[in-house]
Amino acid sequence: MDEVTGAQLIAEALKSQNVEYMFGIVGVPIIEVAMAAQAAGIKYVGMRNEQAIYFSRPAVCLVVSGPGLIHALGGMANANMNCWPVIVIGGSSDRNQETTGAFQEFPQVEACRLYSKFSARPSSLEMIPAVVEKAVRSSIYGRPGATYIDIAGDMVNAKIDRASVRFVSCCPAPPVSQADSREITQAVRLLRAAQRPLIIIGKGAAYARAEKEVRELVEVTGIPFLPTPMGKGVLSDDHPNCVAAARSRALLQADVIVLLGARLNWILHFGFPPRFSPHVKIIQVDLCAEELSNNVRAASALLGDIGAVVRQLLETVRSWRFPSDSQWWLTLKEKMTANAQISKSLALQSTLPMNYYTAFHHISELLPKDCIIVSEGANTMDIGRTMLLNYLPRHRLDAGTFGTMGVGPGFAIAAAVLEQTQKSAQRVVCIEGDSAFGFSGMEVETMCRYKLPIIIIVINNNGIYSGVDPKTWKEMEKMGDMTTIAPPVTLLPEAQYEQVMSAFGGRGYLVRTVEELRSALQESLDNTQMPSLLNVLIDPASDPFKYHLATKNNWEN
Repeated sequence: MDEVTGAQLIAEALKSQNVEYMFGIVGVPIIEVAMAAQAAGIKYVGMRNEQAIYFSRPAVCLVVSGPGLIHALGGMANANMNCWPVIVIGGSSDRNQETTGAFQEFPQVEACRLYSKFSARPSSLEMIPAVVEKAVRSSIYGRPGATYIDIAGDMVNAKIDRASVRFVSCCPAPPVSQADSREITQAVRLLRAAQRPLIIIGKGAAYARAEKEVRELVEVTGIPFLPTPMGKGVLSDDHPNCVAAARSRALLQADVIVLLGARLNWILHFGFPPRFSPHVKIIQVDLCAEELSNNVRAASALLGDIGAVVRQLLETVRSWRFPSDSQWWLTLKEKMTANAQISKSLALQSTLPMNYYTAFHHISELLPKDCIIVSEGANTMDIGRTMLLNYLPRHRLDAGTFGTMGVGPGFAIAAAVLEQTQKSAQRVVCIEGDSAFGFSGMEVETMCRYKLPIIIIVINNNGIYSGVDPKTWKEMEKMGDMTTIAPPVTLLPEAQYEQVMSAFGGRGYLVRTVEELRSALQESLDNTQMPSLLNVLIDPASDPFKYHLATKNNWEN
């Protein structure tokens, strides 16, 4: 009799679904699952915090029962809200101990239903492959998202005759659908009549790998486009039709907007006035029927795969082109020029400590065009999005739709592991606010353990949004109990975050000047063997909202 354990069945089922990576934190009862996965040829990356595992966007996340699964719910929700496929496997208490107060007993399947598309526990060892296939298929079909598989502790090492197991082949690729031809006709009619058309490229277009079709649509029609944060790079940020530098004006004055895999949620101000015209007509392309006409009724609702739908549009719209000498283009270019001048004046300020714009200006001059940019934080992420350009699709990851802090190191690790496997020379650069870095900063040990040459740049302003300088902090300490005196947004001034990286064998740099910034970043780019961390001290009073008000809504928000 050919016996196989539950752990082996899980590993073999994942491998048969073409799973290549597993990220996790092992413990009772799922240690053997990770070992079996490695034996089956799946790469296992051990992390330091359950939340960071899910932020990695891997194929599979492995966590222990109870608190381990609970810590991971935030990351699972993040994946679900951002429409990313993640398969979560959690160990749980033994089946014969349910309701008895077992070690880390918790209603995990029920809890995960709120944060995932599919949540189930195999009823027997025989059913493990079928449940794994269903979880993988559910995570990638329709709108992608998180799925959960619960594995009872007594199932991990239990054995069964292989002949009695119901093995399942790899699920097919998600089906590709096209939009209704009548809606295509209506969309083209709207575009041809538009005086101020705009294309908004969302991360759905990046996920769909529709960059070729989207580029052709933009270049055939001559319509200006605006990328959402993780839609950056589907078309290069320096493309002549990109109007990101005039975002507010483009959104407000456009009369017809084509949404390509972008949602009218808070990132796009819900499509509501005063950020949008009350008379704007929306052409919406999405693979999720429930998303169509959400918040704003679509004038043309195109349900289907973005690449396939854009090809349908191209078949009909090829004979038409929006004039490059129109008043609309003139208006947008004037605003882009004005905003570029403001940005340049802020970036070239020579006072110390540096401001955000100065730091990002010099970082942008040195970063390779093919690097993967990971970014999180409040000011750091918002300003970095305008200052750090993306030239390739799927080369930017940030806090996303859920605005989740702590995502950076996990995202960077996942990206670096993939680049390492593919033997790519592309660098992963993780740009963090000092507050955001604190959420998952211990993952630098993971980076050093696997020798992932990630470059972390901490933009350190001593606080959340803003902080205070060391002198002010010392004066406050003299005044009494800091729990009643220190502003809630403040962090310890000039914390030595670079020493966290140095403690594990990576390279750490304390940066105060432009010269130190450029030197440290160049050294880090030249070092392809180990990770680096640049702790860039900027003016704690460097307040982007001050610039925002001064420029009367020139900036993104």
